[in-house]
Amino acid sequence: MPAAAAISPHPEAFTLSAPTIRCGGCVAAIEKALGARADVAQVRANLTLRRITVVPAPGSEGLRRLRDGVLADLDRIGHPATPIDAADLSVEDRDEIAQALLRAMAVAGFGAMNVMLLSVAVWSGAGGATRNSFHLMSAVIAVPVVAYAGRFFFGSALRALRRGRMNMDVPIALAIALATGLSLIETARGGEDVFFDAAVTLTFFLLIGRYLDHRMRARARSAMTGLARLAVRRAVRIGDAGDLQDIPVETVAPGMVLRIAAGERIPVDVRIISGATDLDRALVTGESTPVAVGVGAEVEAGAMNLTGPVDARVLRPVSASFLARMMAMLATAEEGRGRYVRVADRAARLYAPLIHLLALMTFVGWMAATGDWQRAAFVAISVLIVTCPCALALAVPTAHVVAAGRLMAEGIVMKDGSALERLADADRVAWDKTGTLTTARPCLRSLPRMNPAQAAAAAALAARSAHPAARCIAARLAAPVTPPADIAEHPGFGIEGVIGGRRARLGRASWVAGIAAGPSPGSGPAFAFEGGVMLRFALEETLRPGAVDAVDALARMKLRGEILSGDAAPAVARIEARLDLDGAGSGMSPADKIARLEALRERGIRVLMVGDGLNDTAALATAHVSMSPASASEAGRAAADLVFLRDDLRAVPMAVGIARRTGRIVRQNFALALAYNCIAVPLAVAGLVTPLIAALAMSASSVAVVANSLRLNRRAETALPAAPTASIALATTPGSAAARDVSPRGVPT
Repeated sequence: MPAAAAISPHPEAFTLSAPTIRCGGCVAAIEKALGARADVAQVRANLTLRRITVVPAPGSEGLRRLRDGVLADLDRIGHPATPIDAADLSVEDRDEIAQALLRAMAVAGFGAMNVMLLSVAVWSGAGGATRNSFHLMSAVIAVPVVAYAGRFFFGSALRALRRGRMNMDVPIALAIALATGLSLIETARGGEDVFFDAAVTLTFFLLIGRYLDHRMRARARSAMTGLARLAVRRAVRIGDAGDLQDIPVETVAPGMVLRIAAGERIPVDVRIISGATDLDRALVTGESTPVAVGVGAEVEAGAMNLTGPVDARVLRPVSASFLARMMAMLATAEEGRGRYVRVADRAARLYAPLIHLLALMTFVGWMAATGDWQRAAFVAISVLIVTCPCALALAVPTAHVVAAGRLMAEGIVMKDGSALERLADADRVAWDKTGTLTTARPCLRSLPRMNPAQAAAAAALAARSAHPAARCIAARLAAPVTPPADIAEHPGFGIEGVIGGRRARLGRASWVAGIAAGPSPGSGPAFAFEGGVMLRFALEETLRPGAVDAVDALARMKLRGEILSGDAAPAVARIEARLDLDGAGSGMSPADKIARLEALRERGIRVLMVGDGLNDTAALATAHVSMSPASASEAGRAAADLVFLRDDLRAVPMAVGIARRTGRIVRQNFALALAYNCIAVPLAVAGLVTPLIAALAMSASSVAVVANSLRLNRRAETALPAAPTASIALATTPGSAAARDVSPRGVPT
């Protein structure tokens, strides 16, 4: 399995919750152990969500048997896990780990205050029996406090050591145990120096750091938990007898009819069959204004019904709903392994053995220099704590999780974590035209000269066709509609009927000419009564909102673009000129697009492909990185690395900007981790850092890395600029593809 691969959706994949995942070493150990199984095709451990996704190998015998074997292997390597529903993130809201950490912090804080009071008396000059009594009282308080509050570190370290592994809790647990153990020995000997105050206060500060780390990780993954909170737990079904039934959303099946009241969220993907309302889709797609919908509209799960009750037919079960797919994409995004993640994982795995070697050398050095084993142990404890690789382990995953949430807030879904790095590296953009740079529906530039009878007949035919061009004509013709007789629609040609006793046709000009008195100059679909004059409706293409701003913004980012389109050359050339692009390919087949992308790759150019059609699927998969709109074909969305949910093309430069900023944040995180170690380690080895200061410094370095990653949430630096919708009217010319073929898409891709 390639290191950079992300888990692909698989019907038999299962997800496990493993709360003991703490660092890159844990991730590597889990993936190595499970990846060695012959019945496992893919495995990914998610550091931030502490989850494991397993895909069975083809031909594996029994899903239950495989799951039991995987659970046994995880128990063996010290990472016990439990099966969960991958789409259910409600457990994140309960956050039992945070509650346990808070309780441990309270106990450690109480113990630290009391032990410190006793230590102050000793520091003030108490000696002899009084000092020994205070030391004994400190031991009575400190030992149970350390045992209870430090169980997070001790348990994790013991599980790792039993399996012959190291993790970053091993040096922490060793430091706390040494401080407490040395203090007990000194208390039994009646010695003057004990470290109970240091051991308890050290545990307290380490717990503060771990709690802050935990909360910041929770904040970093807020995009996923936010989507989870949109999930509806129950739905109201309309029974066969018209009765209303309150049912769990898990039992909702395609074809059922649901009643959705005003003020409720849409539970699953549905099509409205009765009623009309306004929807708030802000938390789903980022649209800021309510959207009016009526009968026939398809609505995704998670949208809020604002104004009126509607009845809707279920399109997909909850497991395949829009929300479930978005959460799966976000989880998969974290599982992708880019080059930064691989570097951090390798560094974290090598770091733990080096920490213990350095601490041992420090102890030996101080013993040789001073002969004071207590002082040498004290300095070695500081080295163990200060060199914990928490910051290094958090450098990449936190940035990627925050970036995924930031993209989701802007209506952009990232499907692979490595896509961020590839998007930041892109230095050229290849655009599909129809459906990507332009809208998929044609519009009318102007109406031909028509008498009332012709207008009424054309409107009547257009109103009975689902073809995009026909819809445009029906919308523009404000004429009374007379129901036609003998209506018949001929795919690829048009629609005809009898109106007022005369046969009429609307559609492809060559077909309409078969009943007209003669041909007519112009372009676009045609209309004629039998034996009458043929009239032409000139079509125009409209740029997708934000297209001009998107191309200009990308050019300022040094990302020049070109068009790869299957449309006719004149139509492509007009779009190229309007958008100030560097080149355009017309009449291109899918193979032609792939050949162009591969030619650019051979020249060292990394291409971002933006496309939507079925014929763009291979190009999207071939490009260095790819994006597609939510309106794209199912295959196009599956092949793309990122999907933007809004119509506005400014999502593309937005995504590039966030990707580049994420790369800078990751490099800054590495710099912070390295700078911390370059400063703190020499000071600790020199004996200038106490265990308490070491605990504060180590926790501060982890918090600094996570806080730096959270800067990606600053909207002021990455928000889409406000701009008016740009559009361009392009009349089709005789002989063009649009004039020759009135296809279901309206204009060729």
